[in-house]
Amino acid sequence: MTVIAIDGPSGSGKSTIARSIAERLEMPYLDTGAMYRVIALVALKRDIELLDGDTLTKLAAETTMQLLDERVDGQLVPRVEVMGVDATLEIRTPAVSQAASAVAIHPDVRHRLVARQRTWIENRGGGVVEGRDIGTVVFPNAELKVFLTADDAERVRRRQADNHSPEFQNLSEEQAANEIAERDHRDSTRRASPLAIPEDALVVDTSGRDVDDIVIEILTELRRRSGGELPPRTTS
Repeated sequence: MTVIAIDGPSGSGKSTIARSIAERLEMPYLDTGAMYRVIALVALKRDIELLDGDTLTKLAAETTMQLLDERVDGQLVPRVEVMGVDATLEIRTPAVSQAASAVAIHPDVRHRLVARQRTWIENRGGGVVEGRDIGTVVFPNAELKVFLTADDAERVRRRQADNHSPEFQNLSEEQAANEIAERDHRDSTRRASPLAIPEDALVVDTSGRDVDDIVIEILTELRRRSGGELPPRTTS
């Protein structure tokens, strides 16, 4: 089973790069952050206190969710269903985005969702996985671990231009920068699975670089580490 782990802070290019690699290799793609967004969405709908770790942990164990990586003309079109209903757009609202960050600090919630993430990939025989603890916690034995970075100005620009991050689009540059800094602090200092660079990761600064250029660098490193061979193509 081949796993490619893509980690990094908000605005570093994780989703774009992870999807591009999954498309090139025709491998399953998993955005682990979507699982935290699902739990946040359900919690908000049920008026559950975001500090109530026990109830949120129960939600993480019981909530029915499907993370689908469908392909249209060779391009990935990820979809999320919650209780059988399409929630792809709903989990990207500003309220859910903020709640997901609060949900993610609870260790038992993370424990439940990490188990679901591993099962998702194991059922598909491998894949490209993006998040903030993939190479350190979820798949520490991944074939390749990549940690993406970018300078602060680039990260702000990307967040404000990203249709999947509506919470940033109406903020000033200063406000967006402050939001990103606060998220970085929460991710890096949380007790459970803090954001960290895996010791054996390929660290890539994506500032000002083309997506294709970054993907080629990552695939070149994958070939080097796997003895010159890319992983066999898998379908989800």
